[in-house]
Amino acid sequence: MGAIKVTLTGSCEAWIENYRGILEYTENQILLQGKTCQVCFEGAGLSIDYYTNEDMKISGCIACVRYL
Repeated sequence: MGAIKVTLTGSCEAWIENYRGILEYTENQILLQGKTCQVCFEGAGLSIDYYTNEDMKISGCIACVRYL
């Protein structure tokens, strides 16, 4: 259906599928655009380990995930 899919592995890893783009990328916040919403990851030491056109992996201390 094209909806963004977020899979969390504890508070240290997140796997994201079906995102459209990266809107903001800092050590404390990563904001992603989905088809129908935005997803914001907040925490400390956040980094994008890898990304392709279809999926990505975020690691670091993830404190909050918000759907906007």
